[in-house]
Amino acid sequence: MRELLATLRAWQADGARIGRAVVLRTYGSAPRPEGSVLLYSADGRIAGSVSGGCVEGDAAEQIGRALESGLSWTVSYGVSDEQAWQVGLACGGTIDVLIEPDVADKVLAAASSDAGAVVITPLPADEPARPAPKLTNADAELGAELAAAATAALRQGRSRVVELDGGAYLVEAFPVRPRLVIVGAVEVARALVALARQLDFETIVIDGRAAFATRERFPDADRLMVEWPQEAAAQIGLGQDDFVAVLSHDPKFDEPAIVEALGCGCRYVGAIGSKKTQAARRDRLRAMGVTEADLERLRGPIGLELGGRAPAEIALAIMAEIVAARYEASRQPPARTRSR
Repeated sequence: MRELLATLRAWQADGARIGRAVVLRTYGSAPRPEGSVLLYSADGRIAGSVSGGCVEGDAAEQIGRALESGLSWTVSYGVSDEQAWQVGLACGGTIDVLIEPDVADKVLAAASSDAGAVVITPLPADEPARPAPKLTNADAELGAELAAAATAALRQGRSRVVELDGGAYLVEAFPVRPRLVIVGAVEVARALVALARQLDFETIVIDGRAAFATRERFPDADRLMVEWPQEAAAQIGLGQDDFVAVLSHDPKFDEPAIVEALGCGCRYVGAIGSKKTQAARRDRLRAMGVTEADLERLRGPIGLELGGRAPAEIALAIMAEIVAARYEASRQPPARTRSR
């Protein structure tokens, strides 16, 4: 939804009436994930995607009917459905789609926010119905189960359908922009910043050496800090939403950074170095008071084993592990959090 905001506002400025379709569930090889959005205006404009192109025409017609009726409903497209063959869902998957006659103010506000928000939509049952009022994760009337589902969706950055008490709800996540904190302005860090930028991560590069942490070396980094890791962590509000890659390969930088990141409950903490280096480092970290439970969370050697050794290849392995960590099952949130 966020990538469609500029288009949506332009259409609204023209006075267009706009409805939307949202992917609720996917089965098999469906090409677009839950939460993907298609916009359609009463004057015939279309933007976004719910299937990669194969059912957009029919979904737009469904939205057009919703704009006329003011009702909301769900529709399924799949290989077992004769309609799916007619509209061309040839990928072999099945998708359930919510059709809505408008874009609710709460959805627009959540998508526009950088703070992270969840919008909960009660889904219509078997027949078209007037859209039910939406809730957000900030609403006091949100029950415990829905609140837990909203927290999990926000942490993982994934929308989903939750079924409880005989009803179904779309839990639509608009997460905080993910933040990658890199300790050590080394060559691998330069490639890692470039990859992270393509994946829409905010990037912060920290190094105590001014000659390394320069704008010439890191033109795409969102922030460069010539600081010791402890001071930098306090300044940026390091916390549980952050991903930390420790790359300097120097114990006087690496180990304080690891202690700080583990203590703040960061979602991902990885440190560069061979298995022998990791073993010696863990012994020193134990001596510094790091618990075995926290050491279990330390990824080292950092990155997935892809076989490459060039800086860009190492950066790719690190970024792949970070993306995997971002989408793994939600864990109990740590006690310390950061305010954004």
